[in-house]
Amino acid sequence: MSKQIKQMEMEALRSTFKDVRDLVVLSANKLNCQLDHQVRSTLRKKNIRLQVVKNSLARRVFDEIGMKVASYWEGPTWLAWGASSLSELSKELDGFVKKNDKILRVKGAVSEGQEIGFKEALAMPTKAEAVGRVVGLAMSPASRLMGQILAPAGNLAGQIKTLGEKTAEEPAAEAPAEAPAG
Repeated sequence: MSKQIKQMEMEALRSTFKDVRDLVVLSANKLNCQLDHQVRSTLRKKNIRLQVVKNSLARRVFDEIGMKVASYWEGPTWLAWGASSLSELSKELDGFVKKNDKILRVKGAVSEGQEIGFKEALAMPTKAEAVGRVVGLAMSPASRLMGQILAPAGNLAGQIKTLGEKTAEEPAAEAPAEAPAG
């Protein structure tokens, strides 16, 4: 491959992956065109993109853009990225890998530019789950404080209600007792 063509391919990789920080690295052996089309079209509907890369060029480009990926550059390499979070991406790809375990194999994942294991990527929360956890943690002290502020007032209101019910029952109980005597 000539130096100009390599430079053009590296520039294309730079422009494609400059803003990508989360991806899954796959390997595909003996992939037929039907399965390739099925995987790509299904994932495209879910806003997930796939690209086959030349390992030496991808390694250089990833080093230049600051992604610490070193151990995935052996054998045929597919890069998958997209979806709203690495967790969603991993879960979608996991289904295809399980169905086609003889053809597709996961090499690993990259989260925020750092290598992680694929099992870790599957266990990560989705973006919505992470936001929900953060909001829940932020709201927790306030809800506890409100509970402590309102608890004494609730106890007092309960006692007043009980006393009110008792005083309402006492005159009603005395009135029928007097009526038969008279």
